[in-house]
Order: sequence, then structure tokens, then C-alpha cells
Amino acid sequence: MSRIALVDDDRNILTSVSMTLEAEGFEVETYSDGQQALDAFGRRMPDMAVFDIKMPRMDGMDLLSRVRQRTSMPVIFLTSKDHEIDEVLGLRMGADDYVKKPFSQRLLVERIRALLRRQEVLGGDEPTAAESAQTMVRGHLSMDPARHAVLWKGAPVALTVTEFLLLQTLAQRPGFVKSRDQLMDVAYDDQVYVDDRTIDSHIKRLRKKMRAADAEFAAIETLYGIGYRYNEA
Repeated sequence: MSRIALVDDDRNILTSVSMTLEAEGFEVETYSDGQQALDAFGRRMPDMAVFDIKMPRMDGMDLLSRVRQRTSMPVIFLTSKDHEIDEVLGLRMGADDYVKKPFSQRLLVERIRALLRRQEVLGGDEPTAAESAQTMVRGHLSMDPARHAVLWKGAPVALTVTEFLLLQTLAQRPGFVKSRDQLMDVAYDDQVYVDDRTIDSHIKRLRKKMRAADAEFAAIETLYGIGYRYNEA
């Protein structure tokens, strides 16, 4: 049973969404502000979390930045309909997805299930010898899916589930262009609609993390109007 942390200062949302998630077989932990959630995460980290952005004491953006110092667990943001900048900023800070308020609870459940499935693909138990042999090396890049580990020139780079899958997809065939639609198919299930800007935000955050390890990183190339490709050289 996956444990989902739901963080929102709206009691109605906490009650209704937690009831829906529990009916779907999830274990749900609810928190009314970011500081309360962060304190609880220090004792026990959930499998994934859903954060509202606008909250007292500690908002969702600040909470996400603190959480990303500890873990790459999947995080979904709940954003206000009229604050599109929050969506882009949230993705650039390391959120895996966002859902706009007012939202369909069925849509939120599907987004949660999609992220957990992606987490399972990259997670699992201690890797076997065969799984360890699947480590992918492309130039200075080394990716180990079984351990969710990324090295660039020997330096570790911490990526979210979505960022890892996007980088892995691009690096599997260096020099070949992947359209945004193809990248969306990798990162999201068919039931989940996202627009081009979502993929662009993930790629921008991915580049920022890689450049933190190496300021000269330029392996992900943008082909405007077409998509992205990985250059091994």
C-alpha cells in the first residue's frame, strides 16, 4: 500500500481527497501546512506527495525545495487556475507534475498512479548482476536505472523520476531527435494530458541540474519547433 502525503490548508480538500485516495487503496497522511508536513517527513518519508502552493507558515515551493534536499520522491503541485507562473516555477524547482484547481479527483488519482508506476520502473529491490549490467554509458554520462543513479563526469546528479526518464530516453539513441509528443508519451500515461510547456520546463530543470555538476554541459540540444536530442560527443 503506497503512502501519499496530502498537504493543503483547505480542510475540505484534505477531507474529500483523502477519502477518495483511501477508497482507491492508498494510505493517506494529511497536513494543513508545509512546516507540519516537513516535520513529519523527518520522521517518516511518504512514497509520494501532493502539495498545495499557497499555504501559511511554509508554502509549497519552500516545502518542495526542502524535500528535494532529502529525496527524489514524486511530488505533484496543486496550483490555482489563474497562476500559470506557479506551474512553470514548480516544475523548474523539481516537481514532477501539477494539477490545476478546481480539479477532478479522478484526474488527480490517475496522475498519482502514473507517477507511482514510473517510480516502480526506476526503483525496486537491490539490483541483480544482470540489472547492474544494464547501466547505460553515453560519453560522460552514466545512468543506472536499478539504483536511480546518474553520474556526469563521475559526479552524482540527483534527478526526479520524470527527469530521469526524459534523460534516459534522449540518451538511449544519441543524435536522434525526440519530439515533445514522444517525450510526453515516455513521461506520462495516455490518460494524462500535458502541454509542450510542461516538457520544456522539465528539460530546463534537467539542464540546470547537469550544469550544476558541469558548467560546460551541453549534451541536450534543442531543435526549435521539433524537439530535443542528446549529443554524446
